[in-house]
Formats: sequence, C-alpha cells, structure tokens
Amino acid sequence: MKVTIFGATGTIGRFLVDQALMQGHEVTAFTRSPDGIGQSADALHVFNGDVRDPVAVANAIEGQDAVICALGMPLLNKEGLRATGTRNIVTAMETAGVKRFVCLSGLGAGDSWSLLPWHYKYLIVPLMMRRLFKDHNAQEEYVRKSSLDWIIARPSNFAKEEGSRPYEHGFSKLDPAFKLKMAPPDIADFMLRQLTDDVYLRQSPALSY
Repeated sequence: MKVTIFGATGTIGRFLVDQALMQGHEVTAFTRSPDGIGQSADALHVFNGDVRDPVAVANAIEGQDAVICALGMPLLNKEGLRATGTRNIVTAMETAGVKRFVCLSGLGAGDSWSLLPWHYKYLIVPLMMRRLFKDHNAQEEYVRKSSLDWIIARPSNFAKEEGSRPYEHGFSKLDPAFKLKMAPPDIADFMLRQLTDDVYLRQSPALSY
C-alpha cells in the first residue's frame, strides 16, 4: 500500500514510518525536517514540505492509497497546526479521491472528554493542555465532516517505554485498572492496523494500557 505520513519525524510519526516500512508499505514521509528521518530505503520517499501549504500537501497525497496524520506541536503552542494541516489534508484527499484516512488525536478530545479523570478535567487540561485540546477538537471536526473513510485514534498519555504490550482500545468507560498511558510504538501499531481494518470505520477509538 502507498501511504503518506504527515508528521513523520514526530513522536509517533517516527514509529509509523519504521513500522510501515517493515510491513512492506511504500511510504511518503512528509516533514519540514527531512534530516530527522534518519534512514533510507527503496520504499521510503521523503517529502520536504509544510502542512500549512495546500499545494505541497496535495502533491504529497496524489497517487496514494491512504494517508496517516500524526501532526504534533508543543503543549503551549498557539498556531493550531493540527487543525490547519488536517483541513488541508482532508481537502487534498477528497480532491484526489484518496479515501482511507487515519488521524491521531488524543483521549479527552470530542466526546471522549467524559473518560478523563477529574484531575485532568479541572487541573491539568485548564492549566497545561487547553490549547492542545482546542486544536484536536477543531482537527476532529474537519475529519468528521469529510467524505473520507476515516478513523480517529485517541491514545492516552504518551509513555516513555518501548511498547509491544497488550493495550485496550475502543472502550466507552474508564476502567480503574487503566494506566492512561500508551507507548508511541503501540500507538503507531494501532494506527497502521486501521489502514485495512474496518472495525472502527468513522469512529474514534480510545487507547490505553
């Protein structure tokens, strides 16, 4: 499968690129920092571009089978890059006729807000993550209003570990046993599975250990 990955040098994007290549996909890695890719392969095409540029986004999507968005920004960033970039990606995909779209969001966005523990809702999010959730909510709205075959992945907090362990997905209630953490390699694993799995088609599954 030919797949364009946006945010290819980010926390999740690096693992998406690595795992997609290992699975035999042909990868177009879209990034503003091509030196951050750090590898070469016959099936890897590095596209130097800015996701805020609709022409660059459209060129990177033309002729692809699927698109993965793993855009990220620092917590206090005000640019709204996820929303702006996702709007350009959705528009380009609809124009090019590329249907499958897997988009990274976060637990607490949209209707998963109710799954957050109280200290996240009333302390952590208002003090540290308000802009992040505003960006994710706008991003998800563009995806939901599209005509694409989309899946929005909502992982819990990124964990600093190697991953490759069982995780929960698609839950609608918060089990006290959940750790509310996910290692980037396992988030990438779930997102890549959605390229060919229709279980969560046009849904927004939550992810956690």
